[in-house]
Amino acid sequence: MLDLDLLKNFVTVARTGSISVAAIQVGRTQSALSMQMQRLADQVGQALLQRTGAGVRLTASGERLLAHAEQLLARHDEILADMGGPTLKGSVSLGCPEDYSIAFLPELLKGFCAANPDVELRMVCAPTIGLKPLLQRRQIDMALVSLADPGHPDVIRRESFVWVADRKQPRVLDNEVLPLALSAPATLDHRAACDAMEAVNRRYRVAFASDSLAGLVAIARSGHAISVLTKTAVPPDLFIVAEDLPPLPTIGIALEFAESRPSAAAAMLGEHIRQVLPLVGETNGAGRL
Repeated sequence: MLDLDLLKNFVTVARTGSISVAAIQVGRTQSALSMQMQRLADQVGQALLQRTGAGVRLTASGERLLAHAEQLLARHDEILADMGGPTLKGSVSLGCPEDYSIAFLPELLKGFCAANPDVELRMVCAPTIGLKPLLQRRQIDMALVSLADPGHPDVIRRESFVWVADRKQPRVLDNEVLPLALSAPATLDHRAACDAMEAVNRRYRVAFASDSLAGLVAIARSGHAISVLTKTAVPPDLFIVAEDLPPLPTIGIALEFAESRPSAAAAMLGEHIRQVLPLVGETNGAGRL
């Protein structure tokens, strides 16, 4: 008989590509989890994992078992949900850009978690360009992603990009070559900022780069650069620059799933997000320059 706990931990290892990272997520030591993976391999009589310099990857047999394990665990969750009445059970991994996690997740999750205390949630924060590969490799179940087209039929909320500056040092705007603090070049906010500047022939330079929202906010607070954030993610001590800079576009937020038939828990969380996300308040304490 296959052990469901072993299969569940195997799926976590497969999704993370790392025994050490998976061990933290499942609450076991690295050596204990390695022993579990070896025991599972012994049960099926096939090598499942191959060690690499960056972690582990699935063998061909491991890929086949992963597909079966995901189906079996999803069916297991459905059975528990059906036999347990209204109590939803299972686990869900949700990906989300960092600014959305700060602006939306408290409102999105507190109602869902209160109504479904037996659902195990795992959060992964990354830009949309980082979340897409995780969805494709089924390393997360679902993700909130940014779309350049706010009119796309999958959009469930629209967000505006805004320029932000430190309220105490607005003179950064007087620089002949405007210093900008932006995220990775392939992200929507980076492209939007550069396109907007070039459209009006405004000279600029990318003076600071950070992959985290906290880094961009810290740089803006220093007064040495202007940054670009989604409007709802602007902290109250920063100002939205409403004049002297070109307008920035509006983007859409959509919810994407790794599977065409998500688990009962993932489907329920997705429906909750679709209902609540458009209603999350857009007000914050930001002023305007």
